[in-house]
Amino acid sequence: MRERAAVLCAAAAVVAGTITAAPAAAGPSHPADTARTAALTWKKCATTDYPTLQCASLKVPLDHAKPGGKKITLALSRVPHTATTYQGPLLVNPGGPGGSGLTLAGFVASALPKEVAAQYDVIGFDPRGVGGSTPALNCAPGHFSPGRPDSLPATGAVERANLKRAKSFAESCGKKYASVLPYINTLDAVRDMDAIRRAVGTRQLNYFGYSYGTYLGAVYAKLYPERVRRLVLDSVVDPTGVWYEDNLAQDVAFDDRHRALMAWIARHDATYGLGTDPEAIEAKWYAMRAALAKRPAGGKVGAAELEDTFLPGGYYNGYWPYLAEAFAAYVTTADADPLVEAYENFAAVDASGENGYSVYTSVQCRDASWPRDWDEWRSDNWAVYRKAPFMTWNNAWYNAPCAFWPTRSLGPVNVRNGKLPPVLLFQATDDAATPYEGATTVRSLLRGSRLVVEEGGGNHGITLSGNACLDKHLAAYLTDGTVPRGTGSVDAVCDALPDPEPLSAKAATGSSRGATLHGLLGFRG
Repeated sequence: MRERAAVLCAAAAVVAGTITAAPAAAGPSHPADTARTAALTWKKCATTDYPTLQCASLKVPLDHAKPGGKKITLALSRVPHTATTYQGPLLVNPGGPGGSGLTLAGFVASALPKEVAAQYDVIGFDPRGVGGSTPALNCAPGHFSPGRPDSLPATGAVERANLKRAKSFAESCGKKYASVLPYINTLDAVRDMDAIRRAVGTRQLNYFGYSYGTYLGAVYAKLYPERVRRLVLDSVVDPTGVWYEDNLAQDVAFDDRHRALMAWIARHDATYGLGTDPEAIEAKWYAMRAALAKRPAGGKVGAAELEDTFLPGGYYNGYWPYLAEAFAAYVTTADADPLVEAYENFAAVDASGENGYSVYTSVQCRDASWPRDWDEWRSDNWAVYRKAPFMTWNNAWYNAPCAFWPTRSLGPVNVRNGKLPPVLLFQATDDAATPYEGATTVRSLLRGSRLVVEEGGGNHGITLSGNACLDKHLAAYLTDGTVPRGTGSVDAVCDALPDPEPLSAKAATGSSRGATLHGLLGFRG
């Protein structure tokens, strides 16, 4: 996880409100539903981009089964409603797991139509372990420092070096956070979300999640269906593959997306000079990788770091022109400086990224049953690599600490649900991080849900990033619960935005909103 969102300061928290608009689905009333768990006071933490942003903190039990026991603190942010019609809190999450949601609240409130945002308290939060919440995890500072082993375990020595890194990370987490790790998982994060609901004094939540945030939202809906008012899931995780199988499926999808980048470079040969044959360009990319494995660019960018640098291009095509320029400079003029700059911009991991990765592993390793026999990992990943070499082994090592994790697995949640109001799903057909099949699966599991598809789109996180067709469906749903009603497995289709133009053409490389959103969502999310 490489989180680029700035962590905002959080102070003491709260304000309450009563939903004045009729709930889309009113569930049974429980005395605890409207009981506040803390006296919260919101304080100003405005930024230049988000001048009305407020911050708060909320204490929750480390172990929700022991509400009187040890407490941890969640950092919250909010853009308050301004309209007379108040539709309640809209809780937002950028994914990860390990992503900070504090700045996302400001972004969502500013990117929605003003008349829609004005009806909600848009609330962001740092999930337990993340960013401004305490404790914030950092299992092994420097784990992603340059000079890592080649991700491709072509020899036993390279495989052993990568295994040593993975085991060391898991052991470090276990030693530093032994009392915390059992409670860093999706189920406890969902219980925290319900504590936020109680703290703001409302019977139901509205929720908007990207990427892993879609699984978080679906699990919340499973545990508390009567407390869901509206639910938006963008770039949908396949909950039936949590998490080992989902990562193997990602590998194939990312390889396809990497080849799409190669094809885009071929179409712009006049700019990059790498040729017009995508397969030949791809061969040059792998030749570059082989050269960097022997001699890292700037002493930093070896084979593993190169993969890290190009991985963001699988999430957002707005990065393609920058990656293509770095690739072309290295191949055509032996200039490694742009490649080092691209690494620093897109892949270098700072303390925030280390925190995000620590939470990512803690949640994913605790959530699901990972193989503990490395022979199974080896066999599965070599099989996928033969079809999809771009990031298979890079992704395997990223998740490999789960083979040695010190806490037992809880097992994934069956999110099947027939007790919800209509849920709105958004999915790009060529999304690599959460492949398309996950959205159709969730549409079948959440009865009455509706799926809006971006046809031909390959970005991860597609609403509020410049596609007016998608955003029209989102605004209609948040305004009054309107959902499209189609036939078959898809309810509405929007055309994808055009791919970017090369930087040298002085053309836009994607909407500024899209670039902002993808900076907040980070990578591996």
